[in-house]
Amino acid sequence: MTTRIAIVLFNLGGPDSLDAVRPFLFNLFNDPAIIGLPAIARTPLAWLISKRREKKAQGIYALMGGRSPILPNTEAQAKALMQALASETGAEFRAFIAMRYWHPFTAATVKDVKDFAPDQIVLLPLYPQFSTTTTQSSYRLWMKEAAAQGLTAPTRLVCCWPTEPGFIAAAAAQIDAGLAQARHAAPAAKPLVILSAHGLPKKIVDAGDPYVTQVEASAAEIVLQLGLAKDDWIISYQSRVGPLEWVGPATDAVIEQAAKDGRALVVFPIAFVSEHSETLVELDIEYRHLAEHNHAPAYIRVPTVGTHPAFIAGLAGLVRQALAQEGSVQPGSGQHVCGAASGCACRVGAA
Repeated sequence: MTTRIAIVLFNLGGPDSLDAVRPFLFNLFNDPAIIGLPAIARTPLAWLISKRREKKAQGIYALMGGRSPILPNTEAQAKALMQALASETGAEFRAFIAMRYWHPFTAATVKDVKDFAPDQIVLLPLYPQFSTTTTQSSYRLWMKEAAAQGLTAPTRLVCCWPTEPGFIAAAAAQIDAGLAQARHAAPAAKPLVILSAHGLPKKIVDAGDPYVTQVEASAAEIVLQLGLAKDDWIISYQSRVGPLEWVGPATDAVIEQAAKDGRALVVFPIAFVSEHSETLVELDIEYRHLAEHNHAPAYIRVPTVGTHPAFIAGLAGLVRQALAQEGSVQPGSGQHVCGAASGCACRVGAA
């Protein structure tokens, strides 16, 4: 008898038109994992922030053709994952996408999964490193919607996979190609690999969020595979907004200083697996301009892992691992990569 398995890919989503920018921003800032205020205060604040940021954000998405590419990129990853799992016997796999802040919304995806009538569900976040603001937020909403719609199939969450070998191999291969480009473009300059992750307010990390620790774990494995010396790479954090103190160092500050030091810059988005505004605009346009303004000998932005064969094979392995193990929440590496006191779902549960 064939077992029906639904694989749900979690991602944040992005506006599919300029008109969708403001409601997308509202959904983002109205998430209690992003702004931890009671709804009575959070909702009007989210409305105000989205109104104030609408025009600037529309300008960013206009540079990408008027929409975010994150959904088609995720669809390509889902298709590749299904091809990687096609040889499995005794199982029928179907991939679904659940975006947190724009279509396809979680509620609609829960309905589609329920219509599929799966025997088992694997929730696979496309966030390599766990954070309460990404994986946990998506998981909590999924479980809430599943309960509301009566979706009762056994469900496993792959909570985090910062050191998954396929992800690491794909990242290292992409960066190695970027290093070759930098050496060709500026043979006399010493390259610096900048592993740029999306930033997070420091207070969230101080409260136990393991995101920074897991970014560091990813970086350690990547540089080990590349054989980089200590002064040839650095972790940095981008996309900070608002008055709060964010984790650092900031990517723009690192780029500015390294450019002034005469380093050839090789920038890899270590926490993103598909292209979107933070890569196509912030890294490709804004930070490139910053590097050139400060006379960097070279600025190479390394693509995300996307549908790299090693990465997709790694995702397929995570699915198989989740199905083979017991328990609803699984660390994707097969072992815990976060401290016992952290907020990671594989330690404390995400419900």
